[in-house]
Amino acid sequence: MSLVDLVMPKMGESIMEATILKWHKKPGDQVTLDETVLDIATDKVDTEVPSTAEGTLEEIFFAENDVVPIGAVIAKIRTEGARFSNIQQQAPVASTPQPAKPAQTPDQPVETEDVPYQPAAINISRPQAVRFYSPLVLNIAASEGVSMSELENIPGSGNEGRVTKKDILDYVSAMRSGRKPAAAPRSPQPQTQAMVPSQTQQAQVPNDGTPSVSYSGNAEIVEMDRMRRVIADHMVRSKATSAHVTSFVEADVTNMVIWREKIKKEYEKREGDKITFTPLFIEAIVKCLKKYTWLNSSVEGNHIIVKKDINIGMATALPSGNLIVPVIKNADQLNLVGLTRQVNNLANAARNNKLKPEDTQGGTFTVTNVGTFGSLMGTPIINQPQVAVLATGAIKKRPVVIETDQGDSIAIRHMMYISMSYDHRIIDGALGSTFLSAVAKELEQFNVNRDF
Repeated sequence: MSLVDLVMPKMGESIMEATILKWHKKPGDQVTLDETVLDIATDKVDTEVPSTAEGTLEEIFFAENDVVPIGAVIAKIRTEGARFSNIQQQAPVASTPQPAKPAQTPDQPVETEDVPYQPAAINISRPQAVRFYSPLVLNIAASEGVSMSELENIPGSGNEGRVTKKDILDYVSAMRSGRKPAAAPRSPQPQTQAMVPSQTQQAQVPNDGTPSVSYSGNAEIVEMDRMRRVIADHMVRSKATSAHVTSFVEADVTNMVIWREKIKKEYEKREGDKITFTPLFIEAIVKCLKKYTWLNSSVEGNHIIVKKDINIGMATALPSGNLIVPVIKNADQLNLVGLTRQVNNLANAARNNKLKPEDTQGGTFTVTNVGTFGSLMGTPIINQPQVAVLATGAIKKRPVVIETDQGDSIAIRHMMYISMSYDHRIIDGALGSTFLSAVAKELEQFNVNRDF
């Protein structure tokens, strides 16, 4: 017999922790290879963690709703020479004693000495102890004028009290609003009320540091679910990070509407799938991103990272009312059929809660179709760390003036508003408006005689 560690799996470069949603097994239960043991959630997507061995679940180290670092041992499985998954061979091996049995509580910080995984970091020597700062945190601190002495006294919500990206951005946001928090000694449970609670603290102690909600009239008070809290935090952080500017343009998409109406039955018969307007929009956007590459970039400190890969995120509404953004990887390498298949597959997976963590990672530009719900236009919020997001409005028939060689005339055309919010730190109005007009021109010049 032997004991096998079940560890919190790595789910992307930017994901450092996950929340345990539900245990499907309890100590003493039999588990088979690749059988689902628990459900977890990150700030991107919910997913399942399968067993890496066959045997008996010996013990678990964390309770439901606990936030666990990537790579931490979350359970042990007792085996009897049974089969092992390849995942177990890839899992990091702890060289120190395993975490204590009691589940983590808000009063008990994660004992990261037992966690074999450590993110890439820079070692900063301190008189009292050693504290680690990631290069991203150091870049943000340098660009925002946060001194090392201030940085050392920012309470960290990460492993071993480390300062996370959210911690430093909250600190900067507080300074900008004139609420500069007083420096405080490091503590696993920071008490600084001027700081916005981290995602970890929010998951463990909802409404911490905020007044209790009360209303004397006829009303229903609904607590945000976990995903809505993550979305809210992501949106507020985006507004605090990027200087948002939104431009608008109107496009005559009559040719595109006529073409889709003409081929949609044949397309469904040949490809076994329906074609919507979304892949047509994405096709036009990809062509323009190749010409205006700064729209396909991100900002880190004083550096602009221009992405060579074009990965299009498409905002998708879930049945719960929440929003998720699956990503079409290498969209510039797909033809229209390939784009359509990716759009439909990812949308269906999102609505059925079947997205994998990697399906929501790596986006370089985002598209949201506000017209699906009847809106003529919108002012979307940038999906960080991207620098632009484009919104397509509802397609409406309207009388418009048509210029011809024979003179002007009024005709009924299919018109649509397109809007784009972009980061004014690096995208000026000229570039943003030029790109948006180029997208509109691509749609207006749609070849009504093209094949699919």
